[in-house]
This record gives sequence, C-alpha cells and structure tokens, in this order.
Amino acid sequence: MTSHWDVTPDSSRSERLGFDETIYCLSKSVDQVERIVFDAAEAQSRLLLTRLNEDKFDALPAELRSIVDFDPISGTGILGEMPTIAATKVAVVSAGTSDVPVAREAARTLAYYGHGSIEIYDVGVAGIWRLMERVEEIRAMPVVITVAGMEGTLPTVIGGLVPGVVIAVPASTGYGVGSGGMAALNSALASCAPGLVVVNIDNGYGAACAALRILNTSTNNSASTS
Repeated sequence: MTSHWDVTPDSSRSERLGFDETIYCLSKSVDQVERIVFDAAEAQSRLLLTRLNEDKFDALPAELRSIVDFDPISGTGILGEMPTIAATKVAVVSAGTSDVPVAREAARTLAYYGHGSIEIYDVGVAGIWRLMERVEEIRAMPVVITVAGMEGTLPTVIGGLVPGVVIAVPASTGYGVGSGGMAALNSALASCAPGLVVVNIDNGYGAACAALRILNTSTNNSASTS
C-alpha cells in the first residue's frame, strides 16, 4: 500500500519544529486514515492521530487496530511505543466533566512527547471550593492548561491564583448564548488575568503544543547556561 496524491506526509516537520506531523482524522476518509497508518507502520514511524472517532477506528483493518493505542474519550490514537515519561510539569484542568474530551486530547498529546501531566477535572467555579482543594497541586506546575466551556471563567480564576504559564482552551460545551464556545473564547481573550495564553475552541492539541514549546524553550535555555 503506497501513498497517493491526496496524502502527502510532512516528513521534515520534526526537524523544523520538534513535533511529528499529527494526523487530523475528522475530515479524512477511513481509506485515507488506513493508508497513513499503514505507511507509518511500514516505516516504523510513530504517529499521533487526533479527532479519530470510534466508528472510523472500528472500520480500520484488525491488524492496524491492534497496533494503535486508541482512546475513545479524547478521540486520539497513538502508533508506536510511548517514550519514557519525564517529570510532570503540566497540569491539565477542566471546568466540567463535559470538557474532559478536550482536556484528554491535551494530556494524550503531552504523553506522546514524553511529558506527564496531572489531570484535574470537574473543578469549575460554580463550585469553587473544588478548585481551591486542588490549587496547591496546580500552583506547583510551571504550565497549566485550562479547559472550560459555558462562560469560560476558569482560566481567569486560575490565572489569578498561580504563577505558571496558563493556557486557556475555550470549549464548545454549553447552550444558548454560549454559541459553540464563542462566549468562552471571548471571555478568555478579554481576561483581566495578565499573560493568559489563549488557543482556539476545543483545541486541546494546540494547547499541548504550546505547552511543549514552553517546556522545550526552558530546557534549551537551561542546557545553554549549564
């Protein structure tokens, strides 16, 4: 099985950015996903797949399903061995249980690159005592990814409580004027918490990549000064 004109892997992305090419599966056909995974397996390459739903995964041949670590909650698939997990430096925090799929996408992306994370879910500000019970754990992390839908208050609250870099992921959870995550996005962009970083709606993968860039920069700076 070989690649066709509609599937052109970006084989040099890792050299340019330090990230492997990630396969966004939502708009790809089963045949396209199958060919991409098959070619990567043949080349003994690792691969991260996002927005891979259960129906599409189940439609893949059994021999490919058996070599892809699929997480139906986040809709992510990982081909190849997982690296050794480094010391945990990221907290992934969600406001509600409904935000967990996006949060898990971030956590799985970090794990693919060998970074552990503490996952703290359902600590939205509607019951702020839940957040305050975990705030010291969050404060200990140099990077915090927050995922919140509805009015999207959580990133601002955490941004006012912790010293690390806070990355806001607006989630599309909610209804009415929530407008598929636009209210949470506007809330994050208008936040009074200084230095809050904002990524696109439901973009757990992008938030993880921002965290990785921060961690890689910190590691490189430490190496150059030692």
